[in-house]
Amino acid sequence: MSTPVVAFFNNKGRVGKTSLVYHLAWMYADFGRRVVAADLDPQANLTAAFLDEDRLVELWPEDSQPYSIFGSIRPLIEGTGDIVATPHVERITEEIGLLVGDLLLSGFEDDLSGVWPKCLDGDQRAFRVISAFWRVMQAAAVNDAADVILVDLGPNLGAINRAALVAADYVVIPLSPDLFSLQGLRNLGPTLRRWRAEWSKRLGEKPAIPLELPQGNMQPVGYIVLQHSERLNRPVQAYRRWVERIPEVYRTDVLAESWPGNITVANDPHCLASLKHYHSLIPMAQEARKPIFHLKPADGAIGAHFNAVRAAYHDFEALAQTIAERTELISPA
Repeated sequence: MSTPVVAFFNNKGRVGKTSLVYHLAWMYADFGRRVVAADLDPQANLTAAFLDEDRLVELWPEDSQPYSIFGSIRPLIEGTGDIVATPHVERITEEIGLLVGDLLLSGFEDDLSGVWPKCLDGDQRAFRVISAFWRVMQAAAVNDAADVILVDLGPNLGAINRAALVAADYVVIPLSPDLFSLQGLRNLGPTLRRWRAEWSKRLGEKPAIPLELPQGNMQPVGYIVLQHSERLNRPVQAYRRWVERIPEVYRTDVLAESWPGNITVANDPHCLASLKHYHSLIPMAQEARKPIFHLKPADGAIGAHFNAVRAAYHDFEALAQTIAERTELISPA
């Protein structure tokens, strides 16, 4: 049985995907669950959130194999073998392991694009390449005894993200309340359905070799509204009109369902959470290299900041619980 893969994705950037994966990894660790956080964004922002530059110099050596997701697939890219049997998992805590990202991963894009049509011919290497992310993540999860894999992706609809989403059982969609996120939703829904159908067709052409492959479920779990300002616990007027349109666009474009009307973010069952912008807590947490809900007075979280830290913990605790219930696989201990 494979370890469940939950991908956080929107093809509109700067919506907080990386911060969500980072904080949810810590929250599931607080629940007592073991997590592999996989950085499949060639910008490697999740890796930078977990690790300082001194450690990255060690993990990205100039003259040898990097201890990263790129290093794990490099033999396959270069034609010298398959994926690394035991991928490196960077230990963050006892419960959190990181599949280290790498800017060199961007060079895998052309290969992934080129082999996608070859799967229809039953090409063995094509299937190995397309399934490489999933197989590396599963090997890492087995070696780490992980309960769940959380995946951070870049904001585009290219071949890297197609392969990453083929590897995903579930997809969580972070949103900013603006026109660009709504446009991203309109692109994302049809694309997920097309990729799911195309991969299903390719699975029917799998060569007769002992190779485990992802099923490409890509099941939408729901959306999260992020980074909106509030006044008296209500979104400010500048964002409100976009917030009000999210439920309809998600239902019609992502789920391909009819719109029943009279649904808002507040009562939409597909809304996993609506998270406030935590403003000054974010640079404080980055300096301390910990999630905002673990900040202490020694980190500068005093007075109103301390109250905001407690509120953030409750927000992420509720979000983690909701995602766990929707996936039915990673419920807290």
